[in-house]
Formats: sequence, C-alpha cells, structure tokens
Amino acid sequence: MIDSLISEIETIDEIEVFGRVKSVQGLLIEVAGPVRELRVGGRVSIETQNGKKLACEIIGFRNGLALCLPFAPIEGVRLGCRAVFSAHDGSAYPSSAWLGRVINANAEPIDNKGKLARGDVAYPLRNSPLAAHDRARVGKPIDLGVRVLNTFTTVCEGQRLGIFAGSGVGKSILMSMLAVNTEVDVAVIGLIGERGREVHEFIHDYLGEEGIKKAVIIVATSDESALMRRQAAYLTITISEYFRDKGKKVLCMMDSLTRFAMAQREIGLSIGEPPTAKGYPPTVFSELPRLLERAGPGLKNSGSVTGLFTVLVEGDDHNEPIADAVRGILDGHIVMERAIAERGRYPAINVLRSVSRTMPMCVPEDMRPVLQKAREYMSVYADMEELIRLGAYRKGSDRKLDQAIAINPELEAFLSQQRGEITTMEEGYEMLKSIVARAAEEEQTT
Repeated sequence: MIDSLISEIETIDEIEVFGRVKSVQGLLIEVAGPVRELRVGGRVSIETQNGKKLACEIIGFRNGLALCLPFAPIEGVRLGCRAVFSAHDGSAYPSSAWLGRVINANAEPIDNKGKLARGDVAYPLRNSPLAAHDRARVGKPIDLGVRVLNTFTTVCEGQRLGIFAGSGVGKSILMSMLAVNTEVDVAVIGLIGERGREVHEFIHDYLGEEGIKKAVIIVATSDESALMRRQAAYLTITISEYFRDKGKKVLCMMDSLTRFAMAQREIGLSIGEPPTAKGYPPTVFSELPRLLERAGPGLKNSGSVTGLFTVLVEGDDHNEPIADAVRGILDGHIVMERAIAERGRYPAINVLRSVSRTMPMCVPEDMRPVLQKAREYMSVYADMEELIRLGAYRKGSDRKLDQAIAINPELEAFLSQQRGEITTMEEGYEMLKSIVARAAEEEQTT
C-alpha cells in the first residue's frame, strides 16, 4: 500500500502549468504556452467547452506553438480553451491481477468486470529496449501446439517472428490457436486497429475461457484515434515487459504491425513530415525497431518475451515497405498465402517461404535430414504443380517427382490443422518421420 501511495504522489505535478488553444487544423490542435516547460511526448489536458477534459500528446512544435494530437474526438474544443500541461509522460501500472482482463490503450477496463487493480511500479510506455550485451540468449524451443510451425519454423523462447498475410487469410484464427496452445505462463495480446465487431468474436469464440485465463488483451479499434492505436501497441509491449521482469515466460502477440505503422503515418504527416515509400514518413521506420526490440530475451535469470507480430500485406504484396522493413528486424517470418487458403488448407502457411532464424540451433540432429527431405519433396511438387493439375505430367518421367506426388496428400494433411486440435512438438516430428519414411520405401520398391 505504501509503495502504491508513493507512486501516486510522484505523479502529482508540483505546480500547474497551462496554456491556451490557438488553432485547430483537422485533428491537430496548436497550443500556446511556456515553451521551456513543454517537450515532445508530454501530456496535455484540454478543458473543453462542454466541461470535459480532452487528453492530448505533444508531437512537435511550430512557430513557438505546441502541436498536439488528441486521444479522443475533438468536439467541444474552441479557441482559448485552457490546456494544462503534465510534467509526467504516460506510464502504466501493471499487476498480475490483470490476467483475464480486456483493457483499452489507456489501461482502462472495457470488459465490465469492475475496476482494474493498480500495480506498485510505474512502467513507461515508451521504454527503451534492453542493452544488447545485457540480454540473455534465446532459450530452448517452445511448443506452439501447431505442428507446421513446430516442425518447419521452430520457435525458441525469446524469439520474434512475423506472420505475413493479406486480409481474410486466417491470421486471427492462427493467433487464437497459438494463444491457447503455446506452453507459456502469460499471453499478452494486442488488437491494434481491429474491427469492433471481431473483438468479442476473437475473445469468446476463438480464445475461449481457457485462453482468457492466462491472457491480457489490449484493444484499440479502427475508429479510435491514431494516438490510441499507437499507444495500444506500446502498452502491449509494456505489459509483456512487466511479466518478463516477474520471471514469466511471456507470449506477446500483436495484430497488426501494419496498423501501428499506419497510425504513426497519420501522426507524422499531421506535423509535416515528408512522405516517403507509399506515404510512410521516416519516423515509421525508426519507431518499428524501437517497438520490436523491446521483445525478446530478458536479463540473465529473468523471464523472456516471445513475440509474434502479424503484418497485413497490402494487395498480397510481400515486398511492400512495412513488410520489407519488419522482415529485416525480426528473427524470422511466417508467410500465409491466399492461394493456399482458397483450396481449403488451414493454416494457409507457405512452408517454403517461411523461415525461422534460430531453427538451425534448436532442431534435434536426427530430425534435420527428415526436414530437409520433406522440404525437398514440397519444392519439387511446387515447381511442377501447374503441370500436375493440368494432367500434362506423365508418371515415370521423374522419379523424385513421382515420390513427391505420392506423398503430397499426406503432407497436405500434416500441414493442415483444425482449431481446437493440438499437436505437440514430439508428435509432429514422429508424424513427419513416418511420411518421409514411406516415401523412402516407395523409392526402394521402384
């Protein structure tokens, strides 16, 4: 109680510093005030005409005025409104009691389950990543419960992977499978710019009661302001850091990084940043690594944050600017393709285009030739797939291709997995071994 009280006292400003609203341009509010007391990232509370307080953030300066963006609609703001500046940046006070709760970007409960418990320690939303030389190394392989990922893109504790897919390809269902099946202590899930209709669907239908018990869910829907969407991403990482510091194995999932980048684009363009690739200003490409580097292994003898971040590729173009930038930051990528989903195989993961950079060091020795052989069969089949479907290939022309065709139905069944179905890492390895062994037997008979 004393620690909590001290934290409350520390957030109280010594003196009240205020200014006045000078102009409103779209969503951008220009405020005049004592320049020496203001800074980028500072918080402002504008007292609107209807008696409410509008929370804003200072995102820049122009002609001696502070440029502010609001966290909520600007109705009621007029010229001359009083704007009170806070000496403290945004911080969160996470607690273990947050497990099983659904909150917004301001760490306020939105699940009708009562007041949210307040932790004793303040965690800055814009915290810096751990120093590279202070981090522990990635840990042992982590069982995701999804056999295609366990076998072909094995993930280690503290690794960060991107899930790249277009809209409607099955990212949300895959995320719910991972949240429920993965062997971790805590799952922190950020729904950034999500459709409001899908929030309840994801929480109650996809996650279910078991998934919610060990999860904290942060929601910022697409109709909320750019600051709220961006802050939801920061809060997701901040809560993950809290549980990591408690020694927990944390799975941090965010859907999606693209909507975080779009929110940052709105903020950057509103203060006059020059647009670059596809209209994204330079700050987008500096904020992405600052956000993503906060996930990963913690200090030695502490917990870890395993990060899975979705990237919504526009027009199914996997080389668009955000996808390209994220791919270079993360420790691997999972590619989901619409063509695979259209033929009814879920999760619609293209194994040949997916990579886990930590996989070579964490796969058992006896499984390496099996995985290499399975990839070889899939690659041979993919190269000739069109001819096979058209019936233009004659059996016996290529022995390796004949084997690939023979085991393709089994491989397709292995790569497919229903929601609610769980396959451990060991079970996945055994299933794949038997498939490759049957292909070897067929080669000997022919």
